[in-house]
Amino acid sequence: MAAEIVFSVRGESLSWDEGDHIFAGYMSLKTHDYGLNPEHPPLAKMAAALPLLSMALRVPPLQGRYFKDEAYYDGREMIYHNGPGDGGRYTADAIIFRARMGVLPFVLILALLTFLAGREMFGTAAGLIAMILVVFEPTIVTNGPFVTTDTTVSCMFLASIYSLYRWVKAPSLLRLLTVGLACGLALASKHSAIMLLPMLIALLAGELVVRCISLRRAASGTALVRACGLHALKLFGGLAAISVLAILVLWAFYGFRYAARPAGLHLDPNLAASVQRLKPFEAQGILFFARYHLLPESYLYGLADVRQMGNDMPSYIFGKVYGHGVWFYFPVAMAIKLTLGMIGLLGIAVAALLTGRLRLTREIYYLVVPAAIYLVIVIVSPLNIGIRHVLPALPFLILLAAGGACAVARNSKTWRYAVAALVAAHCISSLMVFPNYMAYANEAWGGPSQTYRYLTDSNTDWGQQLIAVKDYVDKHNIHECWFAYFVSPFILPSDYGIPCKLLPTADTGWARMELEVPPVVHGPVFISYSDLNSYEFGTEKLNPYQDFIARKPDAVIQYGVAVYNGDYSIPMAQAISHVYKAWRLRQSKDLAGALQEAETAVSIDPQFIAAQRVLGRLLQDQGRNAEAVSHYNQAMAIARAMDPSAQAEPVNWINQRLAEISKSTAQVK
Repeated sequence: MAAEIVFSVRGESLSWDEGDHIFAGYMSLKTHDYGLNPEHPPLAKMAAALPLLSMALRVPPLQGRYFKDEAYYDGREMIYHNGPGDGGRYTADAIIFRARMGVLPFVLILALLTFLAGREMFGTAAGLIAMILVVFEPTIVTNGPFVTTDTTVSCMFLASIYSLYRWVKAPSLLRLLTVGLACGLALASKHSAIMLLPMLIALLAGELVVRCISLRRAASGTALVRACGLHALKLFGGLAAISVLAILVLWAFYGFRYAARPAGLHLDPNLAASVQRLKPFEAQGILFFARYHLLPESYLYGLADVRQMGNDMPSYIFGKVYGHGVWFYFPVAMAIKLTLGMIGLLGIAVAALLTGRLRLTREIYYLVVPAAIYLVIVIVSPLNIGIRHVLPALPFLILLAAGGACAVARNSKTWRYAVAALVAAHCISSLMVFPNYMAYANEAWGGPSQTYRYLTDSNTDWGQQLIAVKDYVDKHNIHECWFAYFVSPFILPSDYGIPCKLLPTADTGWARMELEVPPVVHGPVFISYSDLNSYEFGTEKLNPYQDFIARKPDAVIQYGVAVYNGDYSIPMAQAISHVYKAWRLRQSKDLAGALQEAETAVSIDPQFIAAQRVLGRLLQDQGRNAEAVSHYNQAMAIARAMDPSAQAEPVNWINQRLAEISKSTAQVK
């Protein structure tokens, strides 16, 4: 497993969130600043930064920016500007590889824990099958080396539930402390670990029910009530101790300090401002914990950020963009991203349960309940951006599959051959995509070359292709090109020596980058699939590259970057910079210059809603209300043609402007 991960990840550039996490972890260890990446707890970030502490790295000075801008831009600066060309000693590749090796142990521990749990629950054969399934599971191998939180929390989820299983089987103080430590490490891995609480409650409630039923054979009445009460006290007293220890472990990762940042530094925006867009009960709960310092400020801030991001993030599935999450996203993603061998083994386990070959024991309960609770919560959640978000459920499903496989194969040579064939199919299907595991899709969906048709973001394109793009441009002797790169401006193609000029993306838009695009772009043009499919734009009506979808690319790099040779007119991309200039000039009170830029944008692409909106706003500023209404109406017509889920923001904004004009006209009359 270590070999396949190391040899695959060496060909992958820094992905979306890694620079942010590496910098935040480094600063957490060096300066005890936990406010640079508060949306994620510190464990994985600190583990990634540990191998960097011995390196004499130049760290850029903090600039007091919005926390995500600060960590992303400073992370890029630290990673890509400590090489010989900048007077340093360490190339970006060396820094990134060390950081990735810092988190690699978590996925190896996950594989080992799966073997140990499988062996203890179902026997050695089941443990070996489970470990093999983990070692060749594409989603686990994909995320194992990345400096993100998903593999770490998955490891700690399994460690927490497995250690609880061992404690209830044979209670001891050491085993109880192990559960508390594992749960604390889970909380320090990712905010989704708060789902452990309902899992632990459900598992212990099940233990209590089974115990009380068994006690009915030997006791009744008051004696039964007393015995059940004592057992409940033991179980849930243990849960209280586990919770206290877990919270202490979490606090330890924040240095037992409430404030997110060292003295003199503050979060931007502060916690009170960050919860304003949450539901009232969510905001009140977070502020309650903050008021009494029950949890670290950075951890609470992260909870608010994760909830807000989930509410705002669009999703993409089956070639369609939704302005919110959809309930069928993760079931479909699992059907696409799990191997057919794994799906077949899960089917055998379900059949074995239904036929009684796999008995409903404590072991099954400890696998089904955590997986079911986790999957139900993520299915109804609004954040649908990657199969990695169900990764914590996979070890439990793998253990269930291994247990079911051994149950049916125990007394049947035919079933042994069938199980062996499915395990082999799982391994072969995974190895067939080596070294580009991220875009994996099973054969029923056409394999990794077709994944972009169904899913996006970390399912296929997380911006990790820049090393391969550099190889492509060198091989084809390309010296001029254009690139709509998914992660710009937080990582740049130029960081890898790629000579392309940037084309606008949703993220360059959020950064307000004014990228000059000529009327005709001379290719080759590189476009990340996560930009090509309109995902972050929220609707195809805001996607400058919509026309490219109907074109067959001349090449596809690592299943995530399409290459188009030729000359292309991309009017919306050309108009975007004029729109941003117009807003900037308006802010600086240069209304004449702003109006000129807005008119230019509309003349280039009248169907670009942002151009119509800014021109309407500038005309309204100058009291030319009739002309402003005309452009607002054109913008409204474009908005009404968008997907229903994408209409709310532009429609509400236009209606507010029209209401302002109506009110001012009435006052004049």
